[in-house]
Amino acid sequence: MPRRPRITLAGVPLHLIQRGNNRQACFFSDDDYRAYLNWLQEYAEKCSCAIHAYVLMTNHVHLLITPRTSGGVGDLMKHLGQRYVQYINRTYRRSGTLWEGRFRSCLTQEEDYVLACYRYIELNPVRGNMVGHPAEYLWSSYRTNAQGEPSALLTHHPIYTALSKDEKARQAVYRELFRYQLDPGMIDEIRVATNSNYALGSQKFQAQAAVMLGRRVTPGKSGRPIKRNELESKDLFGKG
Repeated sequence: MPRRPRITLAGVPLHLIQRGNNRQACFFSDDDYRAYLNWLQEYAEKCSCAIHAYVLMTNHVHLLITPRTSGGVGDLMKHLGQRYVQYINRTYRRSGTLWEGRFRSCLTQEEDYVLACYRYIELNPVRGNMVGHPAEYLWSSYRTNAQGEPSALLTHHPIYTALSKDEKARQAVYRELFRYQLDPGMIDEIRVATNSNYALGSQKFQAQAAVMLGRRVTPGKSGRPIKRNELESKDLFGKG
């Protein structure tokens, strides 16, 4: 059965996850995490992708990315994955694959969902019982987004910067979002959309994404894509 084409659109945020093969470890030392982040920055720049949030877990990676081109994320993950596998195989004298096939991803509506993905990503170590608070975990974007730790890797998404014009106030507002765990319903929604390569957002956002891509982006029966003159696609980045 052929694989469903990955859905990406230039300028639309994408939440993605890549797991280690058979869910085995893909990071073995602090140097491995540092190497991955260095190459993530390098290839994000080369492939015109903005990284907003990340977490590197022992056996998988979460990223929130906005590509400038529809193929940018695919190129980024291809080059990064190959470079990192070569490094791991050489360092630990191993051979074979490291990653579990292709990465999984979902288009993400900006309003209501981008900040949820920020929280979903940076709360991963807490949900995994690795730390009691996201600030305690070294290999995520939380310390930059919430505490102002310098990072050449991250580009703040406009939804994040809109939290406040003042940087310190913005970080305080962002930290307030982490006082409580993410709603279980939202967690399930993010997981299903990401694992199934669907669009994460309102029905209007999903319909507009389907128009832009010419294919369905939600679970259901396949059928004739909606025509552009049936639904204005210019509002893809707006509320819905």
